[in-house]
Order: sequence, then C-alpha cells, then structure tokens
Amino acid sequence: MKTPTLLAALAAAPLAPDALAQSADAALTLGKVDVHQHREGALSAHQVLTSVDVLGADQIEDRTVSHSWELLGQMPGIQLTETRQGAESGKVSFRAFNGEGYLNAIKTLIDGIPSNVNSGNQRFIDMLFPLEISYIEVMRGTNDPRYGLHNIGGNVNFGTRQGGSYTDARLAYGSYNTRDAQLAVGRELNGFAQNYFIGTQASDGYREHDTSRKYSLGGKWFYGSLDDGLRVGLTARAYHHEADEPGFMTAEELRTHRRGSDLRNAHDGDDRDMRQFAAHLDLKLSDALVLGTRLYYNRYQDDRRVTFSDLPTGNLPRQRRLWDERQAGLLTTLTWQPAATLTVEGGLNYEQQDNGYIRERYAYAEPTDFTRPPARVQNDDRHSFDNVGAYLQAIYQPAAAWKIVPAYRVDRFNGRTRLMDGTRGRLQDYGTIGQPKLSVIHSLGDTTHVYANWGRTFQVLTGATAPAYLTPGQTPMRPSTNTGMELGLKFQPFDGAQARLAIWQQDAENEVSNMPATGTTVTLGKTRRRGVDAQLSLQVGDDWTVWASHAYQEAKITRDNRAPGVSLQGREVAATPRHISNLGVDYQASQALRLGLQARAQGDYYLEERNVAGRFGGFAVLDLTAAYRINPRWSVDLQLKNVTGREYAYAWYDSFFWDSARPMFSPAPGRTVFVGLSMKL
Repeated sequence: MKTPTLLAALAAAPLAPDALAQSADAALTLGKVDVHQHREGALSAHQVLTSVDVLGADQIEDRTVSHSWELLGQMPGIQLTETRQGAESGKVSFRAFNGEGYLNAIKTLIDGIPSNVNSGNQRFIDMLFPLEISYIEVMRGTNDPRYGLHNIGGNVNFGTRQGGSYTDARLAYGSYNTRDAQLAVGRELNGFAQNYFIGTQASDGYREHDTSRKYSLGGKWFYGSLDDGLRVGLTARAYHHEADEPGFMTAEELRTHRRGSDLRNAHDGDDRDMRQFAAHLDLKLSDALVLGTRLYYNRYQDDRRVTFSDLPTGNLPRQRRLWDERQAGLLTTLTWQPAATLTVEGGLNYEQQDNGYIRERYAYAEPTDFTRPPARVQNDDRHSFDNVGAYLQAIYQPAAAWKIVPAYRVDRFNGRTRLMDGTRGRLQDYGTIGQPKLSVIHSLGDTTHVYANWGRTFQVLTGATAPAYLTPGQTPMRPSTNTGMELGLKFQPFDGAQARLAIWQQDAENEVSNMPATGTTVTLGKTRRRGVDAQLSLQVGDDWTVWASHAYQEAKITRDNRAPGVSLQGREVAATPRHISNLGVDYQASQALRLGLQARAQGDYYLEERNVAGRFGGFAVLDLTAAYRINPRWSVDLQLKNVTGREYAYAWYDSFFWDSARPMFSPAPGRTVFVGLSMKL
C-alpha cells in the first residue's frame, strides 16, 4: 500500500498492524512511502516526538542528481554545503550546524545502519542512487535516544527498497555529457524477499578537469516476517568512484573564468571505495515482546590528491590524503508493550573502529605533481575508536490526549593511537556520558497537536592525534554537551493542509571545531543555536500539491574559552546562514502529465569564527520538472535545474597562511537540463 500524499507516517503503537495515518506525532511526509509487511518492532522516529520530515519515493526515484545528498535540498530547513570537488562533493546539515567538516553533527544511517566515517562526515550517502531509495527520514533535535555518536543535532535515515516484486530501470542524459543508468529488481515469494540494485553515472562536469565515474551495487535478502515470529536478512552494498577535482578558485578566477580549472589542479583527483554489510534479525518473543538485532561492517578507503591554494610558498596546501577505515558494530533493541497505554524499549550498541590515515605534503608546482616523492609525510597514523552505548525509553499515554516519552542514554568511549613518530596515546577519558531526554505531546483535537521536548546530546573529538588522544603533554578534556529544547505545534489550518510551527534552542558547553584531516582544532567555548521553523503543505483538489517552509536560525559563541587573544564571544559560528527557504508545486495536468516547480534559497554566512572575512554563500535557485507517462510501463521526464542561470558559489576560508588568508570558491553549475527514460515492470 502507499500513503496519500502529505499524510504523516507510521501510527503510534510499534506492535500494532502497520498503517500510515494522521497520528499524535510531529511528523510530516512529502510524497508516497511504500509500506510492506516487513515491519520492525523497534520504535520509530515518529514516536520520539520531535520535528520529523519524510521524503517519499515519488519525490526521489526520477531525480537526476550528481550525489544523493542533493535530494535533501527539497526538505525543510536543510543546508546544503556544495563543495563540488569530485568525490568530495558536499553534505547536509540543519539546526544551525554547518557542513564544513569542522563540526559534523548529523548522524547518518542507511536502513538503520550507522553510516558516518570516523570524523562524522557523510560520505557513505554517495553509495545510494535515487532509484533504490524508498524514503528519506530527517529527525531534528536532541531528544532521540536511539543514537549517540554524531547525533548532536539530529539524524538522517535513508531507507532503501525492501520486499515487493518489480523490475524498474532508468536511463538519463543531460548537461556536461552526464550519463546515468540504474536498475532495481525485487522479487518476493513464499516469505523470501530479494532486492537488487546496480547503478552507474559518468559526467564531464561543469568545470574543466571535473570528470567523474562511479558505480554502485547492492543486494538485500530477507526471509520470514515479524508477524510470523521471525525475520532474518542480509544486506550488502559496494561502491567505487573515480573523479577529478577542478580545485577551489580565488575571487579573481571566479570572476574571469568560473568554469575553468587552474593548471595547479591538473593532477588533483580522488579514488574512493566503500562497502557496507549487515545481518538483520527480528524475533517476536511474545505478542508483547520483540527483539531486534543488527550486525554490520563498514569499510571506507579513499585516496585524495588536492591542491587547496594558488600560493607557491611552502607545501601546506598541497596534500595527498589516504584513509582506510573499518567499522564493526552491533545494535540491539528489546521492545515491550505490557499494555495499550505503555511501551518500553531498551537498546544497546557497540562499535569498534580501526582507522588508518596518511597525509603527505607536496611542493608547489603547476600542476602539483603527486607522482614524485612528497616533500614530507605529516601523518601515518593508526588508531582505534570504540563506543558502547545503551538507552531506555518509554511511551506512556495516561489519557487519550496525552503522550509522554521519557528516555535516558549513556555512552562510553575508549581507544588508542599510534602516530608516525612512534608516539602512542589513549583516547580522552570522557567517562560515562549521560543524556536525559523528555518529550510530551498533547492533542487538542484530531488534527491539532502541541509538542515539547528537551534533551541532551554530546560531541567528542575524532581523528588520530591530540587533543582527541592523550599523547604526552596533552591536557585532559571533557566532552561537549549539547542541551536542546523545542516547542512545536502541528495542525491542520484547513482541509487538505498540514502545517507545523516550531521554536527551538540548543546550548553547547565546550564546543570544539575539529577537522581531523588537517589536524585543526579550534575551541569555540559555549555556543547557542536557536531558530524558528515554519512548514505548510497542502493538497488543492486532486491535481495540485503545494509545500513551503522557512527556517530562521542563528548560531553564536556566547562564551569564549580560548586563551587570551582575539575574543570570539558574540561572534557567529562559521558557515551558518540565517535563513533557509523552500517552495514546491506539483501539478497533475492530466493522467499522463505531471509538472513540478521546486525553489530553494539560502542566506549568506561568515566564513570564519572571527567574522571579519565577509559574508558569502547565499543563493536562490529555481528548478522545473515535467514527467509524461507513455503507458503503465514507460515514462519520460525532463528536468531544468537553475532555470534562471543564477551564478553562486560555495565559499570557504583559506587560512593555510594567515598573512594571506582569503576566501576561496567552488562555483555551482549554471542552467542544466536532463532527460530521463523510466521503465516499470
């Protein structure tokens, strides 16, 4: 079955029959989400009672994107950081956390499996292609106890297709000689479900020296169902990407030749491999008790050659970075529903990481030559990073109009590092990190719900070197705690409409801006993030669907814990725009023809914590789409992106040499067009 457009997903009780209905939660859904009988016993994000948004498959599967993180640009309050440097393409963030790589605050999951690299970056998202994604679920706030590490501002879960019998294919061609081919196959018979996916994409790129070739292969095999008492499964995914990097541009280069790539970057590029395997077990111990277990293994290997700057002095900005990271983990939940008014869930997770990182510095040349011996090797490190966490939460409904969700989570970390010079050290001793949480929702009627939540999350340092590890002379540090609260109203202003208004605030203690790849750590001190989110979606008759959102946010340093010098107090956190807006319109012109409009805008932001280098990065982009169904099996679509030809660029602060620090830019593509052909059997 499929949901009607714009209905909130997943009803309240996790052990009740599957349904999608308006319920006492704070979730809004855009598009249709496929539901099969393979439900899980664990509590869903909708029951955490915070701002949740779901993007359905019909808003995903026929999109042509360079990377799947771009799909989230349709969703409310999502900031896109579009670095556009080959495989290092970009990321998503929200709740006034930025995507620069210094504070990775968004937990990323694929089918519920943790999918961040050690630093918290979201590179595993690139393994997914649109045709295999069933839904994307974004959960904002600090009150979700299911995850600890990287879950500072919330989490994003990419659900891939599960069960069903289908054969879907898509071919696309467009600007910059972009070629895209995807095939998804599902077979389900006698309790055994198989899902397969293969995808490939190649492009010459918007700029010179910007070619890209990537391949993805995935499979899912499941037997049984939770209704019958047992469900077991295996998922596997592999990905390879080879890409050039056109390099970052100075302001003058951007002005004179925005599609160019300087000679210094002619040897820049990236070879990236990622793999993910997971075993799933769901066991119904009784009508009221369900056990769920996931075993997983992630592998991330990356060889990046990059020239950051045009400055000929020294070798700091010219680097070869090699990552080799392994993650093995376990997630277990036990969900108990002793009465219709009470559900209790306990969870345990363990993750063990074995990570290697090599960083070589090269002398300046035009182009920088990475085939010669490096000028020096700065890092050749190996470190372990282990996390064990547990949580307990309950959903209590004392009356029909009330729902209360208390929760508590604890996390502990340990690990050791071995640096290139033989130095060894242990991970900072953070102790037991407690995270209390509380959520409440009150229904004022069938369609109006007031919700409030409070919760605590945390930040720990990553990477192989000090201060993440206590090497000789390093000072012990406490974890940064992030305490957030939210007050929201979900309501139906009129028939066919859904709306949500939320105000929120998050206060962090001892926040650190941490970039393990460069060994850069900046203590920001105490920060405060706050904002207002407004969302509206409506169905006008049978043919029109409209959605709009506006997020106002700010992130400021309220107390500077650094050594005496230039104070950061009162300054804005870098790369955090004040506003993010979205508008979308779908029009079903006939049974065969569907037209669409999507617009998004983002404000300017400061490039660095001192707020002296100016504000950059704002844009407003309009996309148009059209899809025509030739017959039940075949359809064609047309996508016009950045229709107005808006020239905008991602900006960052080149501070390798502080005496000549300045903004550097990566321009976004101009007006582009893509044509797709889809088949469904």
